[in-house]
Amino acid sequence: MRIYIGIDDTDSDESEYGTGKVARWIEDSLPVGCSLWGVVRQQLLVDDRIPYTSHNSSACVIVDVTDESLFDHIVTVASGHIEKHAVPGSDPGLCVCAEKNRNLVDIIAFSQRCTREVVSQAEAMKATYDAHLSAHGGTGDGIIGATAAIGLTAYGQCGRFIEFGRLRDLPDPVQVSVLESLGIMVVSIDRQAPLPSPSDLVHSHG
Repeated sequence: MRIYIGIDDTDSDESEYGTGKVARWIEDSLPVGCSLWGVVRQQLLVDDRIPYTSHNSSACVIVDVTDESLFDHIVTVASGHIEKHAVPGSDPGLCVCAEKNRNLVDIIAFSQRCTREVVSQAEAMKATYDAHLSAHGGTGDGIIGATAAIGLTAYGQCGRFIEFGRLRDLPDPVQVSVLESLGIMVVSIDRQAPLPSPSDLVHSHG
């Protein structure tokens, strides 16, 4: 089973790291029977009416679990992780939802609104009625982005990976065949580009 962990607003203008790193670090705290599949950064609406640190982005940690009963333990671990790493002045929020949760449909609908309009904490709470949602300091506005991170990731047509398997350990450049063995499809975006061959090189620039 797959579990989504949404995290938002754990940093401030003065902090040395952002929410993306906090999300990636959670891998070290996952209990036995859980493995990190990836972490996805999601971009939300940038608007003067919305308080955000730099880009109004949030992160979703995607965890594969062998036992559904681990859900509550993951919530506890994620809560402690946020409280440990969130910096003073931030408004951290956490949302946790299993992929089998029927409530995920409502979370997806809410998350899509977060990319184009200003929404409220009350609306986030309504959308997550059957999932875990909690604020961990400050105004609690982070629950909005945390919910949106899960919905947009589950929707599957937006966001970008900031962690995927052992992607950061790969050499630069790396062969197409190596990336494909990890489940990463390489495509050429030039207008008349040939199909990448297994021996072609991809320069990741680190």
